[in-house]
Amino acid sequence: MDNIDEISFRTEQLQLIKPDQAWHYKVIPETLADNTVHLYIDEGCNQTETKDELEILLGKDIRLQPVKSEQIGKWLSKYYVREQKQAIVESEHIAVGSEDFLISLIREAKNLKSSDIHIEIYEHKCRVRIRIDGMMIERYSLSKQEYPALINKIKIMSNLDIAEKRLPQDGRINFHKNQDKFDIRVSVLPTLHGEKVVLRLLSTEATNIELSTLGFSSFDLENYLEGVKRPNGILLISGPTGSGKTTTLYATLKLLNKETRNVLTIEDPIEYTLEGINQVQLKESIGLSFAAALRNFLRQDPDVIMVGEIRDVETANMAIRAALTGHLVLSTIHTNSAWGTVSRLIDMGVPPFLVANTLNTSVAQRLLRLLCPHCKQKQPFSNNLYPKQFKAFREVSAHYLSVGCDKCYYTGYKGRKAVYEVIPIDAELSNKIKSNRLDITESLSSRGVKSLAENAFELFETGETTLEEIYPLLFNF
Repeated sequence: MDNIDEISFRTEQLQLIKPDQAWHYKVIPETLADNTVHLYIDEGCNQTETKDELEILLGKDIRLQPVKSEQIGKWLSKYYVREQKQAIVESEHIAVGSEDFLISLIREAKNLKSSDIHIEIYEHKCRVRIRIDGMMIERYSLSKQEYPALINKIKIMSNLDIAEKRLPQDGRINFHKNQDKFDIRVSVLPTLHGEKVVLRLLSTEATNIELSTLGFSSFDLENYLEGVKRPNGILLISGPTGSGKTTTLYATLKLLNKETRNVLTIEDPIEYTLEGINQVQLKESIGLSFAAALRNFLRQDPDVIMVGEIRDVETANMAIRAALTGHLVLSTIHTNSAWGTVSRLIDMGVPPFLVANTLNTSVAQRLLRLLCPHCKQKQPFSNNLYPKQFKAFREVSAHYLSVGCDKCYYTGYKGRKAVYEVIPIDAELSNKIKSNRLDITESLSSRGVKSLAENAFELFETGETTLEEIYPLLFNF
């Protein structure tokens, strides 16, 4: 068959059979026409038996087209993603439209280590996508008749108003089925054709998070821990949404969580639960904002305070006040670089001398996908592939390309790793902040502080990731 590798399958086709059936019979649906399902089948299978059994199971005429075993295996791994080494009998795939579809969808997403489920409606179709390793994958297609019932079921489970369809709503689901127990943050947004829902799957514990495994270089980790060990001041982590800031904060809290310390957090949402730490959920609808919580925290005799995010000048000023009165404050902020945090605070209206006196460590981080070690392919490298204005830190003669295999579901990547830029604020940098001299490139270089771009470049240089993954960071060198 010509160009068989270029064949792609629509979600509607794939839903003609269940994943466990596809894996068991080694088939992939091609088309459905006039009550006849056309399937690709592994050439090594017994076609007569498979045809008879599938006709009974599906109640339709079956036409089979044999293809090589390798190709069928590739398609199954790519389009019917399942947890590695997961027994087929454990698959809980439920047909779209059934009563148990939502429960099955949530459990499937959790098993695949997905962070979010997106349920979306358009003019002619509805779809369900999940995010794995930062990338979106379409999993199901729904009819417009099935969609409202699914949305209402989510609203009921998260205690939202099913009659309100004009305004955004936020809720939470405490999911507890069999051995699965975790929280889900629910966001409902009115769109042109109906309501879009995003379910964020939250972990329930942070016992497996360690700072040493997140991606810090030994030099950056040493500088970061120096800031954590200080009894007071502000430690800020910057980066876009989904860059792993919260995970770094929880790993830090785990380190600071001692019987001798009183640790308080205000979060939105509480993503992990930590025994021994007093965690508060943000509720702006009743006036419990970051700033309001911080104001009350100071009366709770804290040693360490974690604020989910510094969003406005009021929260920034309260964090500064807490640091000045002898507390260690941990928080996140949205900037492009570690040093950009200083400019952001000053732009928000915090006086430079207060920033200089309280900020003890500034961190920037990003998450990069790692190449699958089983299928990455080595190739000669040309400097023409870099962005035009970028000058490489070192010469690279070869690099690795993402290929794809059954171990990585044919994405070419497996897992993610954080890259960091850690700036400890010493006396010299503090004086520069006070005098508003924010060009510190030479100062950082003399201290051995590496930028996000340089740390990302090292992952590319050692063959752990691709140029495509680090490309956006090379503009921030």
